[in-house]
Amino acid sequence: MGDRRGQTGVKKYGKQQGMRNMKNQPPIKNRDASVTVRPDWVTIEEMDFPRLSKLSLPNVKEADDIVCCGSLEFYDKIYDRVNVKNERLLERVNRIFHTVTTTDDPVIRKLSKTEGNVYATDAILATLMCCTRSNYSWDIVIEKIGDKLFFDKRDNTEFDLLTVNETSVEPPCDDSSSLNSPRNLALEATFINHNFSQQVLKTSEPRFKFKESNPFITSPDEGEEASVAYRYRKWDLDNGIVLVARCEHDAVLQTKTGEVRFLTIKALNEWDSKLSGGVEWRRKLDIQRGAVLANELRNNACKLAKWTVQALLAGSDVIKFGYVSRAHVRDSSKHVILGTQQYKPAEFAQQIKLNMDNAWGILRCIIDICMKQKDGKYLIMKDPNKPLIRLYDIPDNTFESENEDAEEEEGLLSPFTYTHTYCNLYRRDMDRKDLQ
Repeated sequence: MGDRRGQTGVKKYGKQQGMRNMKNQPPIKNRDASVTVRPDWVTIEEMDFPRLSKLSLPNVKEADDIVCCGSLEFYDKIYDRVNVKNERLLERVNRIFHTVTTTDDPVIRKLSKTEGNVYATDAILATLMCCTRSNYSWDIVIEKIGDKLFFDKRDNTEFDLLTVNETSVEPPCDDSSSLNSPRNLALEATFINHNFSQQVLKTSEPRFKFKESNPFITSPDEGEEASVAYRYRKWDLDNGIVLVARCEHDAVLQTKTGEVRFLTIKALNEWDSKLSGGVEWRRKLDIQRGAVLANELRNNACKLAKWTVQALLAGSDVIKFGYVSRAHVRDSSKHVILGTQQYKPAEFAQQIKLNMDNAWGILRCIIDICMKQKDGKYLIMKDPNKPLIRLYDIPDNTFESENEDAEEEEGLLSPFTYTHTYCNLYRRDMDRKDLQ
């Protein structure tokens, strides 16, 4: 009898504690979809994450390079010596970054006549291949023309913004007026990445140049272009599927033997340690870097996986991470570099348990489903509140009038001279703060 009473008491106590914890937790708020689903859209397929996680396409052969273009600056090894006691101010580097979608890319347009039957960019492929790690909603437009598929991002969207703490147990609160809202943090993170990737280079030395020049430079008066090289590659995925994609390198590194290594450069950023996991970089980074990285892997699992996939697709030899923190926790306009770290992409993929066979399997599954459809326009979207993606059949003119209106209102440049709009907006906001 005593044991039964004890068990009953434990159950009752546990239930009361559970009720208290539920009361203390903030109410779960539904996230917004990346695009409003219209009544005339037809759902073709729902793919839940547990099912996608079991897919596999092993033994995908190494990619073949078709075209390489652009120019790259050399990484400055002085930044490998930066640490918490020897921090460096993050500078603003006013350079042009092109975020051109697949069908606006003149090289892909040309290649589509002779090479492959599926076309995309590395950012789009990484989003699809890492979809099971995503929590926030995103969408990709697919056009089927004959036996060809074109994967595109929509114009004037936030597709290229970097998420912050997307996979955290307690993601940032969705208050648009807050400095730490998801969108404001995404703007800040993207701004930091662009600046960091250019600051750590030897800008005064001659660039490493491919034979072909940057295909998106239409005028020499446009401004200084970022250090970037585009590698157009193709993969044979068997059964008649040949993928062609534009991949990117950020810089090159010269070894002691004179060999040139291609780099992917990315920045992890700290915004408020009390709200983002409790690991203070200034206290932990120099002595417990593993703990800092482990915390980032928990909070930004999707972003880190996408970066790794992009580096692997491009064939980068090294992925270089920078640790960038706010100079003051309540000011998102000034940042400092606290350290750097580098990995070989394949080794880092193993460390974060990124299974490329599964990633290729997910992509192949989506391609096969789309190839079975009639010619037309489709949209694949991550459900904002459920672990699944949906494929919609949408009218051919969907988004077209919106894009034209937006370009007229915003006065945007053509896709070939398009600088990242959101980073410009962020920079403008920061300039206003400096003037106040």
